[in-house]
Amino acid sequence: MKKVTGNLRKMKTILASPVEYYFRIGEQEIFLNDLLGKNISLAFTGVINCIQCGRKTNKSFQQGYCYPCMQRLNECNNCAIFPERCKVEEGGCPEDDWAHAHCHAKQIVYLANSSGLKVGITRESHVPMRWIDQGAIQAIPIFKANNRYQCGLMEVAIKQNVSDRTNWRAMLKNDVNKLDLLQERDRLLLEANLAVQSVLDKTAGGVVAIEQADVVDIEYPVLQYPQKITSLSLDKTPEISAVLQGIKGQYLILDAGVLNIRKFGGYEVGCSFG
Repeated sequence: MKKVTGNLRKMKTILASPVEYYFRIGEQEIFLNDLLGKNISLAFTGVINCIQCGRKTNKSFQQGYCYPCMQRLNECNNCAIFPERCKVEEGGCPEDDWAHAHCHAKQIVYLANSSGLKVGITRESHVPMRWIDQGAIQAIPIFKANNRYQCGLMEVAIKQNVSDRTNWRAMLKNDVNKLDLLQERDRLLLEANLAVQSVLDKTAGGVVAIEQADVVDIEYPVLQYPQKITSLSLDKTPEISAVLQGIKGQYLILDAGVLNIRKFGGYEVGCSFG
């Protein structure tokens, strides 16, 4: 049995069939796929360190940040939640600031099928990890933009006709059917034609359609999906010992419930595997 202690980070993923998952704790990475059907024990020590600056914090914000670092994430008018309000083109997002450097990077507008059809955006460098983190079984990129603001404008134009949210409970139950994403893309772009064209005109070449894109199908390492979702929390249950039945999104599917690993980024945990 392998025993390690360290601060949790979001799981590392590699697109394969099925997705390869690596549990990251401190400086170590543990291949989780080989642990399906085996017992995993987690014990929260009560210590939380910010995933950005490392300082000790009594409470974690936005999946792993201390309060000062969380505030810096929100300096650009909370563009993490409302990218269409990002100030990257107004000079309000200094390129050398860690909290906002991602706003300057190339961005992708995509369609994904996690608990049904949804639209979303992510950095180009985060494809396909972003889709895996959301538990999507299918995804396709549809636009590329020069920055987060431009991408946010296009997302707003499209989400008038489709959701931008994932029902995480349905995703974890695998209560989702495959879709013809190419057909859905064409339908949505036709329905949102005027709004989409307005963004294309406003950004003057900053946003371009990705016309030759393939649908990415994603399979997850799951032995058994839960029929009922019981959410586990290290705050409420600091010691968890259960059998690993699957991994999907950033969740461990255990026989005792589901645990969102990303939510507890920075938590110091003692772990036993196997």
